[in-house]
Amino acid sequence: MNTPHFPIPFVKMSGTGNDFILIDHRQPLIVPEAMSAFAAAVCRRKFSVGADGLILIENSEQADFRWRFFNADGSVAEMCGNGARCAARFAFMQGIAPAKMCFETLAGLIEAEVSDQEVAVKMTEPHDLRLQQTIMINNVPFTLHSLNTGVPHAVFFVDNIEETDVRGLGRAIRYHEAFQPAGTNVNFVQKRGDAFKVRTYERGVEDETLACGTGSAASAIIAALLGQQAALPVEIITSGNDRLTIFFSLPEHKTSGSADIVYNVFLKGPAHAVYQGELTAEALL
Repeated sequence: MNTPHFPIPFVKMSGTGNDFILIDHRQPLIVPEAMSAFAAAVCRRKFSVGADGLILIENSEQADFRWRFFNADGSVAEMCGNGARCAARFAFMQGIAPAKMCFETLAGLIEAEVSDQEVAVKMTEPHDLRLQQTIMINNVPFTLHSLNTGVPHAVFFVDNIEETDVRGLGRAIRYHEAFQPAGTNVNFVQKRGDAFKVRTYERGVEDETLACGTGSAASAIIAALLGQQAALPVEIITSGNDRLTIFFSLPEHKTSGSADIVYNVFLKGPAHAVYQGELTAEALL
C-alpha cells in the first residue's frame, strides 16, 4: 500500500446503527490505488477504528461534492442510503455543503436535506424489479422478490424474523446463481403493526448489519407493490430498533411489474456524529 499522509482527521458517524468513517478528502491524502486496502484496514473492528464502510468526501464539478464509498472489505459500492445520510450531515457540519445539497455517487446525483440530526435523501430511481422469484437452496424452494434501489436487493418475507438465520440464509441467497455476477444484498422482512421489521445481510460487509437504507427502501417499496402496506410513507424498524421512514409515490393502479411506476423515493432518519479523531499509521497494522 502506498503510504497515506498521516495523521488523517476523521469523524465516526452512525446512521441507525450502520456506522461509517468519514474523511474530508478534498485535499487528497490517499492515492486511488491504495484506497481499497486502506478502507479494509481501518474498517476492521477491534484492530482499527471499525466500521461498516469508509466514505471519502471529494470535490465535484457538477455537485456540492462527490463521495467515494467503500464497504468494510474494501469493495466499492454504488450507493448506500444510511451512508448517504451520514455523508450529507458530515458535509454540512464541515461547511462543505449547505443544508439542501446535491452530491455525486456512482449511482448518480443524490439530493439531501439536513435538519439538525435528521437527514432526508432522495434515492436514485429504483429499477430491475422482479416479483415472485422462486430459487432453490439445498433443494428447498424460496419465493422472494428483488429490486435495485442504488444497489441490488433481494427481499424475503418471513413469519418469525427473530428466528431467521440471517447470516446463513442471507449468504446463500447473496451468492445464488440467480443474482450473479454482482451478487445481492438480502433483506428479511416481517410486518409489525403499522411498520415492517427488516434484518439485512449486506454484501461487502458479508454479515448482518444493524441497518441498511437502500434495503429498507427496497423492502418498503416491494411491501407496497404487493399490497401489504396501504398507506404511505412506510416505517421500517431496523435490526438496531431504530426507525427509518421511506417516502415514495405510486400511481393509483399499481399493477405493473415494472419499477418505473415507483418514483420520488426519499429515505429519512437520524445521522449521528459519534466522535472525531486522527488516524495514525498504526491504524493499518
